[in-house]
Parts: sequence; structure tokens; C-alpha cells
Amino acid sequence: MDDEKNVSTYTKEDIEKNKTIAGLAYFIFFLPLLTNPESAYGKFHANQGLLLFILGVGGNIILGVIPVIGWLLMLPFGVLVLILFVIGLINGFGGKVKELPVIGKYRIIK
Repeated sequence: MDDEKNVSTYTKEDIEKNKTIAGLAYFIFFLPLLTNPESAYGKFHANQGLLLFILGVGGNIILGVIPVIGWLLMLPFGVLVLILFVIGLINGFGGKVKELPVIGKYRIIK
């Protein structure tokens, strides 16, 4: 939640300029890093998108390997990832600097 407290590090100009690309970061997490690498707002949402990507791929691999119980848990897990994806889209396109629940506190992209 550090980013919610330090919203002042994200300028209004940065947020307004990069809202669209930040929202798209949940589809292709590295897009903000390619188009505007100096944007703190873009980097924040690129990190959130990367965390969601890792969760989705890693979770599906792990659940896919576990017979029966893992396969049964894939649907609820997929719904959870979809909900986090929608939350991320709303935050990115809406100009909000909010971490995704549970996974958002981790930083891979600084």
C-alpha cells in the first residue's frame, strides 16, 4: 500500500497521459515499458500486470499438475484471476494508483 500513500509521486500529467497504456498493461504487461519507460504510473500498472500474469500462468501450471482436485480448482481460480484483471483494468483506465488485492504489494518492476 506504499503507492497509495505516495500518490504524490504520480503527477496528474503522467496519469492523464498514460491512462490508456496503463489499462492495456493488463493485456500486455510490458507495453508501458516500451511506449513510455519514464512514466511512474505506467511502471506501476506494468508491475501489477506482470504480477497478474505470473499468478495466472503459475497457478494454472500448478493446478494442472495436481490430478482431480487441481483440475476442479481451475475454474474458481480462473474466476479469481478474471476478477483481478477487471479490477486492474478499471484502475488503469480510471487513473487510480491502487494495488491489486493480495498480489499487488509485491514489486518486480521498480
